[in-house]
Amino acid sequence: MIGVPSRMAPNPSPPVLFDRALLRVRQGRAARTGPATFLLDRVAEDMAERLRAVLRIFQHGADVGTPGDQVCGALAAQVAELSRVDLSTDESEALGLTPQSLDIAVSGLAFQFVNDLPGVLAQVRRALKPDGLLLAATIGGETLTELRQAFAAAESELEGGVSPRVAPFADLRDAGALLQRAGFALPVTDVDRVVVRYGDALALMHDLRRMGAANIMTERRRTPLRRATLLRMAQIYHERFTDPDGRIRATFDIVWLSGWAPHESQQKPLQPGSAKASLEEAVKGRGKTECKPE
Repeated sequence: MIGVPSRMAPNPSPPVLFDRALLRVRQGRAARTGPATFLLDRVAEDMAERLRAVLRIFQHGADVGTPGDQVCGALAAQVAELSRVDLSTDESEALGLTPQSLDIAVSGLAFQFVNDLPGVLAQVRRALKPDGLLLAATIGGETLTELRQAFAAAESELEGGVSPRVAPFADLRDAGALLQRAGFALPVTDVDRVVVRYGDALALMHDLRRMGAANIMTERRRTPLRRATLLRMAQIYHERFTDPDGRIRATFDIVWLSGWAPHESQQKPLQPGSAKASLEEAVKGRGKTECKPE
């Protein structure tokens, strides 16, 4: 299932968590058979709205890895030239971007499948001109927590162990730290929680396949999922996560990341000791405030 690994510790040789060649095959199959795009449609609309608040037309941009045309279409009025850039399927995950060639880089629901996210962010940072913007949305947080719990319970009960089916996800703190580590200025992260309701867990899994987001973890169990385990998972899901009307809920957290390539015009944090008034004096002043009756 879709996932974002949490990778905060320095690691010169990041583990290969995702089979990116398999991802491309599954995304291609989903596109041919009728993709489920409701999350990507939402991201494209939100991205256009966020860029409108910047009050700036960007000339040269790159859409990094977005699995569809929604983002390019939504940003046509705000980015004069927006090129599609695919992530390579080999371990390098090279983008092939020219240094300081972009005014903006965007990405919609692609970074959750990256093995070396710090490396990809660093590549984007180098490709941005000074005061260039990165705006990206990725799956993170508590996404598919219900499915994770239901599968873990079913496999523990019937198979005596749990296999990796839903990868761990990056939270807001992870995302902000990764932006800083890559050298972005003014990093900002926030989350948009989307709760989707389904008739049953099997309908949810059908949608995940239509997103091209079935399990691509390299450590996934290679034997077919047992029917008994699948049915037990669906039963547990229904028992634990059903709303009063009988439909189940599935959580998707869309984590937004934005940051700027450093430029001298940007706001800078104050140096320690540069404040003109002390906190102690401010607190004392507040203590002397008088409240007068009307």
